[in-house]
Amino acid sequence: MFTEKNIQQIKNHGLSEAEVTRQINIFKEGIPFANVMAAASANNGIEVFSEKQQQHFVNLFEVEKDKLELLKFVPASGAATRMFKFLHEFLEKYNPAENIDEFLQKEENLNAKLFFESIDDFAFSFLVNRKLKEKYPDFENFNKEKRYYLFVKEILEEDGLNFSNTPKGLVPFHKYGDNYVTAFGEQLYEAAFYVTSNGIANLHFTVSAEHEEKFKKRFEEVEHKVEKKTGVQLKISYSFQKQETDTVAVTSKNNLFIDENGDLLFRPSGHGALLENLNDVDADIIFIKNIDNVVSRNYVETVAFQKKVLAGKLILLQQKIFRFIEQLQTENPSEALLKEIVKFISEELNIKDTPIYKKEILKILDRPIRVCGVVENTGAPGGGPFLIKDKDGNLSYQIVEMSQIDTNNSKQKALVEEATHFNPVDLVCGVRNYKGEKYNLLKYSDPDAGFISNKSYQGKPIKALELPGLWNGAMANWNTVFVEVPLITFNPVKTVNDLLNEVHQPK
Repeated sequence: MFTEKNIQQIKNHGLSEAEVTRQINIFKEGIPFANVMAAASANNGIEVFSEKQQQHFVNLFEVEKDKLELLKFVPASGAATRMFKFLHEFLEKYNPAENIDEFLQKEENLNAKLFFESIDDFAFSFLVNRKLKEKYPDFENFNKEKRYYLFVKEILEEDGLNFSNTPKGLVPFHKYGDNYVTAFGEQLYEAAFYVTSNGIANLHFTVSAEHEEKFKKRFEEVEHKVEKKTGVQLKISYSFQKQETDTVAVTSKNNLFIDENGDLLFRPSGHGALLENLNDVDADIIFIKNIDNVVSRNYVETVAFQKKVLAGKLILLQQKIFRFIEQLQTENPSEALLKEIVKFISEELNIKDTPIYKKEILKILDRPIRVCGVVENTGAPGGGPFLIKDKDGNLSYQIVEMSQIDTNNSKQKALVEEATHFNPVDLVCGVRNYKGEKYNLLKYSDPDAGFISNKSYQGKPIKALELPGLWNGAMANWNTVFVEVPLITFNPVKTVNDLLNEVHQPK
């Protein structure tokens, strides 16, 4: 199957022939869809806390946090290209000789219309204008058509600010006085409010190797400001998506795709590859949050409060689980204790039909745990909390991506349409056991939860394999608890116009 050249390429990639063969077999056999039994809902798989309960969990977290190692884990390798998609289209379609107002009135250009109407409300506008005035001293006297066209070129193109090839985390999101703050900067500031233990906040960012120095440079620029403002010392680490997590591409007929140089084509395997990175970091509690899900500083304490609620809930669950495991270490635990633990597993971990046997109970309790914040459905694309039946007939609540669900099946589609909540990637994770030892997270993944997608390479159709997503299949065999959190905690910036939302406009 493999030429000598291919075999060497596989080895150089940190992979084995057996692993690549396994991937090819997955393409041939397909990946089974998730078997959705029900959508989780409030008080039916999703816990909803009163204000009094929330405050209780926050208080517990505040009492315990200085005894714990805390870490914020932020996937941050994404480029900003898609954020500016409609502006790329503007440059392709618009001729500066054309009347700009007539162009913007067309329905397909309404995003560009909103952008230009609100041009001064973007944190990067003063940078763009400053650059344009340096290049064109007479810029302010140009007609509107030319000013708008040059403004967009300055944002996107290489000889300008080059946001097309900038990590999303390093694009200016918010402006305070004369200073702009990137998504990266807001993640640093926010961390001081809930990832602080003994005056130190630890953060880990997964970035592209070619952008690491840009992140480090930005950190040097803002470190002192953030530490002075918050009174918290920041400790930062970085990692890259590992080359050995890449997957091989195949043709539409599931044969190896060979490029024009006779080489195999390897592709990054989605955010599921970051399970390796998560497995390499260690802390008592790890908060996971996407780089672009930030708010301006007016709202940070509100968001931080909700993070502490989730962490407090995690701590309480862990205290109970660790106590139960220690009690089960006795040679003959009482039937009353076993029944108490099974009740806890059923009611608080949402795992039903647990046999009353010490071995099975220990297997359920002794594994990583996560508390997932979920928000009410807003129609945003992405995964949500569902009750799933696995191939062995076991029921569990999981985060499931839409790509894992067979929406051509009318029953499965109907269950998806009943979904009331959405997963905004708001996770608090416990990755150490009752002895304080780190779990090997790779052992708790479901390899069947990946998916196959259709892509293209230089105009040719290919099939690509994504690993089980970090917060769905990669964590499928963790203990999982869903908690409703308010919409204020979910403010991703998918398009540049999202920065016009109130939470991104500092008062």
